[in-house]
Amino acid sequence: MSILRLLRPKQWSKNLLVFAAYLFAGHLGWQEDTGQILLAFAAMCLVSSATYVANDILDRERDRQHPKKKERPIASGAISVPVAIAILVLLGAGGIGIGWYLGLWPLAILGGYVLTQILYNLKLKHVAVADVFTIATGFVLRAALGAQAIDVPISGWLLFCTASLALMLGFAKRRNEFIAQGDDRSNSREALADYSRQILDVFVSLFAGVSIMSYSIYSFQSETAQQYPGLLLTTPFVLYGVCRYLLIVLTKNEGGEPAEILLRDPHVIISVVGFVAAAIFAIQGGSVPIVN
Repeated sequence: MSILRLLRPKQWSKNLLVFAAYLFAGHLGWQEDTGQILLAFAAMCLVSSATYVANDILDRERDRQHPKKKERPIASGAISVPVAIAILVLLGAGGIGIGWYLGLWPLAILGGYVLTQILYNLKLKHVAVADVFTIATGFVLRAALGAQAIDVPISGWLLFCTASLALMLGFAKRRNEFIAQGDDRSNSREALADYSRQILDVFVSLFAGVSIMSYSIYSFQSETAQQYPGLLLTTPFVLYGVCRYLLIVLTKNEGGEPAEILLRDPHVIISVVGFVAAAIFAIQGGSVPIVN
């Protein structure tokens, strides 16, 4: 149980971005590409879990001062540092090994993800704004990995939307931490000392709007949208899902664990399921007759 908590399998929901290019390129059900994309997803799960273990090792003293993070396996002493290092090496080797099998570009993207996480853990997580932008870079690399795994191009608008959504989620997480930890917030996360609740509210709202705008443009004007006009049907689910998430974050002061909201809130779940269903409908040739 402690090992599962160390790997944070709930966080693997973030890695579903790997499937974005597979879905929007219309390769759903292609046998060879299905195998490739599943391997890419597995590689990202292994590598991301390795970075979580590394983060917990480096932050174990700070985590012991956090109201929730003190229960993490390493901070609580349930898993020793040597055992955690062994797990980290196994996970990293497995993920990079799969990346090597997938090809040069997937391997390079996984390597870039590891590099950004190293920079994040050593320095950037202590720098306000840079911390969240580094996290967002990881989301963009997830989407890029999926595209390279099946050798298809990916729209710049889709990557821009991915980055904006990641920034919204990241600043919402910082907002939750800022509120939950009160005056002792800088003891567990140094960057929180440079934030204020007002600026975090602005950042969350700003990137929510940017993500909606960029996805709307993608669903109307991108090459993929021109090829699959029915993609327009996915937009309402994005609008509703983002608005629902904002409601939860700004009125209930949640957002500390975005994956938990994704798995718990029925409105967000319906938005995700509806989005995927509408995207499949569009890619299979569905259209909206009243839209030219």
